[in-house]
Amino acid sequence: MKRLIAVVASAGILLSGCGANEEAKHDEHAHMNHNSEATPANMKVAENPKYKKGDKVTLTEGHMPGMKDAEGVVKEVYTTHVYEVSYQPKNGDKKVSHHKWVVNEELKDAPKSGLKKGDKAEMTANHMDGMKGAEATIDDVHKTDVYVVDYKDTKTGKTVKDHKWMTEDELK
Repeated sequence: MKRLIAVVASAGILLSGCGANEEAKHDEHAHMNHNSEATPANMKVAENPKYKKGDKVTLTEGHMPGMKDAEGVVKEVYTTHVYEVSYQPKNGDKKVSHHKWVVNEELKDAPKSGLKKGDKAEMTANHMDGMKGAEATIDDVHKTDVYVVDYKDTKTGKTVKDHKWMTEDELK
């Protein structure tokens, strides 16, 4: 009996390592930390956004499952530089490529004039597991209005509160 337990335990240990270096098959945004942090205090409220606080919108992009074509409400709107970034999470998860979005105010010591493609910066954002403190490489940058939205998940029917960030062209 002891021998059987030892064999089963050994097999479990060996198999647990299989695939450890393989890319995960789930959507990177499945580990979003909604409501995990307040909007950065130094953000500039948008003066003339297409969608205003309280407006009903439809999300046209699916950053994560249940998001595309979801009905939502605008909670906040800011004008800033917004970045698509790639980074290695601090928690040891697989590398995240082309994450949308991180705003200028969520990057340590980012200039008000914004960063450019290829620049690197430390993230202070914590809206994804392992994001805070990770070094981001800027894949793309836009100066635009960004939105915080509440929306009804199209897969679960649950309300997702304070999703950060959506760009104006991802809403209708």
